[in-house]
Amino acid sequence: MIARLTRQDEGYPGALLDLQQPADPLYAIGDVGTVEGSPDRLVAIVGTRDASTYGIRVATALGKSFARAGIVVVSGMARGVDTAAHHGALAAGGRTVAVLGTGPDVPYPVGNRALHADVSRTGLVLSEFEPGRRAGPGCFPRRNRIIAALARVTIVVEAGFKSGAMNTADWATKLGRMVGGVPGPIDSPRSAGVNRLLRDGAHVIGSVDDALGLFGLSRNATAAAPTLGQADSAVWDVLTAGQGTPDDLAPRAKLTLRQTLESLARLELAGLIVRLPTGEVARAELD
Repeated sequence: MIARLTRQDEGYPGALLDLQQPADPLYAIGDVGTVEGSPDRLVAIVGTRDASTYGIRVATALGKSFARAGIVVVSGMARGVDTAAHHGALAAGGRTVAVLGTGPDVPYPVGNRALHADVSRTGLVLSEFEPGRRAGPGCFPRRNRIIAALARVTIVVEAGFKSGAMNTADWATKLGRMVGGVPGPIDSPRSAGVNRLLRDGAHVIGSVDDALGLFGLSRNATAAAPTLGQADSAVWDVLTAGQGTPDDLAPRAKLTLRQTLESLARLELAGLIVRLPTGEVARAELD
């Protein structure tokens, strides 16, 4: 069911009134209570559609950690960083808000239909565009201002100079919100924009703790490693060096593909690993 909210309605997110031109009306699918009140319990995590495996890993970890801390994750459901942030929050059992540049009932990209359904069921999908509206010129910059207004903090994971994520960060700055950035290689076009944000004074996000610290939160960074059997321990150990597909991990762990798949199933059941949108597997954050 799609709800239509105007700024006079009780469920309308008050944080959007900080905008010179608030979205009015606003269309919603899901629990509008997710964004009620101030933006103090919401974080925006945004970045490039053409994310690296590093960017996907970081966005997923941030989404999970914020969700575990009770912070609602806001993003734009685009490919890459946005999708990873939403998936991270959902994997941790938290809530997430997707702000679309299409109508609220039009998943974009089409490949995110399942994600759209998950967010609608457990969190909230928002749009200022009427139901059925397809993406068009100017839709996404308008979407970006809503993302920035909803959240207390906007964190950019990877972004080029001219990108939607940088546009969102600009809006956050104009609105007096905090902006953070995840440092990237100085020769990577994906990190050129976020590195400029850091040069200009954005908060440096060098770890999950840095990100949580913007909300006055922390996590136990010294969680003990789990006790595992021989095969599971081998897979766990190779994941220390970075994520990978089952085909990648098997030779690194000196196991057959079948043994690796069985170990991954056990580790996932125990909540020790996460499967990323790229098809790769990574260690879960241990609290």
